[in-house]
Amino acid sequence: MPDIFTTAALAVLCVSFGVGIVVGLTGMGGGALMTPALIFLGINPTAAVANDLVSASITKSVGAGVHWRSGSPNLKLAAYLIAGSVPFAFAGAFVIDHFGAAKEQEDFVRTAIGCALLFTAATYTFRMYIQLRQVTGGNEAPRSEMVVRPIPTLLVGMVGGLLVGVTSVGSGSLIMVALLLLYPTLSAVKLVGTDLVQAVPLVLAAAIGHVIVSGVDWEVLIPLVIGGIPGTFLGARMANWVSQSVIRRGIVIVLSLTGLKLLGVAPEIIGMLGAAFLLLGPLAWGFVRQTRGLPAFDNNSGAWRVTHHADKHQSND
Repeated sequence: MPDIFTTAALAVLCVSFGVGIVVGLTGMGGGALMTPALIFLGINPTAAVANDLVSASITKSVGAGVHWRSGSPNLKLAAYLIAGSVPFAFAGAFVIDHFGAAKEQEDFVRTAIGCALLFTAATYTFRMYIQLRQVTGGNEAPRSEMVVRPIPTLLVGMVGGLLVGVTSVGSGSLIMVALLLLYPTLSAVKLVGTDLVQAVPLVLAAAIGHVIVSGVDWEVLIPLVIGGIPGTFLGARMANWVSQSVIRRGIVIVLSLTGLKLLGVAPEIIGMLGAAFLLLGPLAWGFVRQTRGLPAFDNNSGAWRVTHHADKHQSND
């Protein structure tokens, strides 16, 4: 066993703990935060993807087990997603391996992650807007049986699987938003349960592919797991104390700026965009809230908080 008690390993552990807290607080995908964080710590992009996927395959299994026992996932829907995503997720590492030497692979993965982060930021913003519409529309539990659409669901799984296999980003963003659009009558608690259940074989297949191609770095993987599990637990316990709306909007800004950084955008431009996001972002979101009949800056009536309460009510029915 290599020496994992190093300054670098401690940095990974601390970052993993912090990302775990955010994941526990908001439910947002850890890959979108953890993978770029590992890259900024100086870890090779391909190694960052591989180790994050292996770590995620462990941590996601816990949440999926809870939802499986509660009966919340739609297993038929999850089966179609898994059928589409698993082979493409497994192929992700082999796609990277075909880009030539190590330097070309690193450049490809860095660019792919940058694009994926920008796409993730856009899908999270869209997801918050959809949740806002559900809240202001009453957010009632569906009464009729939902009909699964096989072909579109398989396509969502394929695209999401390839994105996760190459970048480790997307299992909790692209697929979740696609399900919201394809199945608007699917209750929020079943949506989360289905996404978690399908994410386990998806991430596991992607992790196996990367282990076969490039292996894992124990000095990275072990701190990821050790830091991530208690961080996620602590974040989940803190969820009722913190404004979800503000955190989610902040993470969207971070993902956008990080994606631009990985794509090589000049720091001056990133700084100006960051200032614009911080100053104009709350005003734009406040305007959107007003169009839905909500106070512009009343965080206590944010979409996630009300949706979370509705989910608890539905799960008790």
